Amino acid sequence: MLKLQDQTDIKFLARAVQLARENVAIGGGPFGAVIVKDGEVVAESANQVIAIPDPTAHAEVQTIRLAAKNINSFNLSGTTLYTSCEPCPMCLGAIYWSRISRVVFASDRHDADLAGFRDDELYEAMTQAPEERKIHFEQVDVPEKGLEFTDWNNSHIKIDY
Repeated sequence: MLKLQDQTDIKFLARAVQLARENVAIGGGPFGAVIVKDGEVVAESANQVIAIPDPTAHAEVQTIRLAAKNINSFNLSGTTLYTSCEPCPMCLGAIYWSRISRVVFASDRHDADLAGFRDDELYEAMTQAPEERKIHFEQVDVPEKGLEFTDWNNSHIKIDY
């Protein structure tokens, strides 16, 4: 296990764990997250999968959504995400898409597995070809396939994200 860098990390990571535990106490999933920029909390949330219900409402995703709204940008560069557990593949994707600069986590995917979460199954599926996955994936050729990317490349609103 890596040692935390400073008391700031400990403070915000403890808050993420606290959010997770409070969420369990009210019937939610055991995950919490906090996004910090320049020592200030930009957003925080707990897992909302059961409460909403929404299978994508993981603590990290919910916190990213709130942070983006709060700073009015999809680009969260310069922020740190503190999360009670190592992010699952979906959350990892959201972290990369949002350009969060740093992630600090407490428990890891093995701890989540012991609690019954399927992160390892998802990590494995990501390395498989679409036709080898448990869920059926099929690519179908349609005449206009790819034109949406041409439209995007030619658009006056195109931005790098």
